[in-house]
Amino acid sequence: MSDDGRGRPRLAPSRRPGKTAREEILDAAAELFTNRGYAATSTRAVAAAVGMRQASLYHHFSTKDDILDALLAGTIDEPLRFAEELLSDPGPAPQRLHTLTFGDARQLSTSRWNLGALYLLPELRVERFEEFRARRERLRDAYRRLAGLVIAEWDGPPDAAELPFRLVESVINRRSDDGECSPEAPWVIADGALRCVGFQGDLAALRRGTTARLRIGDDNVTV
Repeated sequence: MSDDGRGRPRLAPSRRPGKTAREEILDAAAELFTNRGYAATSTRAVAAAVGMRQASLYHHFSTKDDILDALLAGTIDEPLRFAEELLSDPGPAPQRLHTLTFGDARQLSTSRWNLGALYLLPELRVERFEEFRARRERLRDAYRRLAGLVIAEWDGPPDAAELPFRLVESVINRRSDDGECSPEAPWVIADGALRCVGFQGDLAALRRGTTARLRIGDDNVTV
């Protein structure tokens, strides 16, 4: 048995990625929640998947809902921070929307587990997850506002402001159906989002701008 450093010794060495027991617990929970289902997964099963006792898991998370809340926060906090940063950026609206859409789609498509699939859980309707719902709505509103700027600039369809956000979240269904997304998928989604709101300019130039803003290596971008 190996010692986790806190609490009781491990039942078995963990093979989970993560530098801390908390990160290992989140990885195990993400796998079980997305593959087995949230309701069907117990904290005992999560602990066993890490190789620790259930009592040791409670040292890090008091309830299963706390684990779910931490996983959800990991999917929304960084995109929301970046979206609000882009909203205050003075740059061209099409470039800002393209960069946000690509970055968000890339996160959803390359994460180890398809955590976006948890957004539809009925358990999220309760007050416990009100903060997550509010933050997700703020992210959606940031998309709408950026899309509205592009629509106004390019005389796009007035009712299309919701589409970029919906296109990004289509990654969730794609991963559920096919298991993975191609490296090109986030670019296709970002380009499609701009076309949906009426942008008729140079998509290759937007891709270059997004590449520069996100500091993506040249070998990872197709123009």
